[in-house]
Amino acid sequence: MSPRNRAPQRTEGLDAAVEAVERTARPLEEGLDRIVETAGDASYVLIGEASHGTSEFYRRRAELTAELIRETDVAFVGVEGDWTTCFAVNRHVRCDPDTPEDTQTVLEGFDRWPTWMWANWEVLEFLGWLREYNAERPPEDRVGFYGLDVYSLYESMAAVVDYLDDLDPELADRARDAYHCFEPYGEDAREYARSTRIAPEDCEDEVVSVLTDLVDELPRPETGVDAVDESAFDAVQNAFVAKNAERYYRELAKGGSASWNVRDRHMTDTLDRLCDRDDTEGVAVVWAHNTHVGDARATDMADRGEVNVGQLARERHGDDVHLVGMGTHRGSVIAGRSWGATPERMEVPAATNASYGDVFHRAGVGDAALVFDDADASGLEPERGHRAIGVVYHPERELGNYVPTVLPERYDSFLHVEESRALHPLATRSDPREAPDTYPWGV
Repeated sequence: MSPRNRAPQRTEGLDAAVEAVERTARPLEEGLDRIVETAGDASYVLIGEASHGTSEFYRRRAELTAELIRETDVAFVGVEGDWTTCFAVNRHVRCDPDTPEDTQTVLEGFDRWPTWMWANWEVLEFLGWLREYNAERPPEDRVGFYGLDVYSLYESMAAVVDYLDDLDPELADRARDAYHCFEPYGEDAREYARSTRIAPEDCEDEVVSVLTDLVDELPRPETGVDAVDESAFDAVQNAFVAKNAERYYRELAKGGSASWNVRDRHMTDTLDRLCDRDDTEGVAVVWAHNTHVGDARATDMADRGEVNVGQLARERHGDDVHLVGMGTHRGSVIAGRSWGATPERMEVPAATNASYGDVFHRAGVGDAALVFDDADASGLEPERGHRAIGVVYHPERELGNYVPTVLPERYDSFLHVEESRALHPLATRSDPREAPDTYPWGV
């Protein structure tokens, strides 16, 4: 994800916006409690972040989620991550047999750039806590952890074949034959995308045929909780990933908004598929970037024909959805200078004049939270810039990182961090097993 937006520097109404924050924002801990209280009434709680490399965003999101798990009936956490790797994490946190007991070992499976998104100490602490929490509960009541994203084309195809080898060798051979269409491209999904731009031939029919075979011929799961049914659901979901990933990479090569929409529709469909399983009850919590969580209709994304998970969830489930956004005034972040580059700690400059980060700073509320239903936030309604930092970041090009936003329409709640700190990746230290200072922070 790389922001492409340039927000207007709206100075008119600035005093009213500052006054609205002074009037409605709560101190952080009080505000977090209020968000949990309000969001706990929803069935879908989507928690965003303004970057994939900020420690406070991950930690506050973990605190919110842990408290929702303690206070409500949370069924699972769905994240902006690959299905295949996150499913290994799911088995670990649900204490399934024949899985590693060490959380850090499991997180080493996140080897696709940007690895720091999930292989970091902040996530490690939450997952360690979640595994301990689940260990005290019966298997059917344990909280899951699933990836909603679409990137794992080749990994998902391999997982489908592996599953069918044990269950139905004939169907496995049919799947192999279908997936052979991708062999000329090695295991490079982007090379496949480039090839479809040059030649009209693609592998769409092949991946659709595998999914059709699975859905038609696989024995239907009777529940949504035991290990056998989890494996069956995993196989079908991997076939969906392969189908939608093929389309995503094909659209990516064409440019435009179609690939973005394929991805966010896939994430939303996966979320609903997880919720629609038999015997799956409880709150669904989602972790993703603000650009996926905040309702696209309250930004300029709608002008480009783009939808996102927050918008689709509201359209499908109405008031049963609670969207939480985050932002900061200044600090540091982990990101790369280009795609695939070595991640580095970068300074995040003070928020631009009249942006939302600047408004909260001028209000002098420090780390704070607000719930828009609690009080009149009319001064925050005029559109102004809301910073979005991607995994590729250039602080010197700061102005291009602002999404024109109507904050109370984009989110139901909002967390502001006055001075944020960079995330703590697992693999960038001389000793990756050495914990950062003050760890653990406390979930």
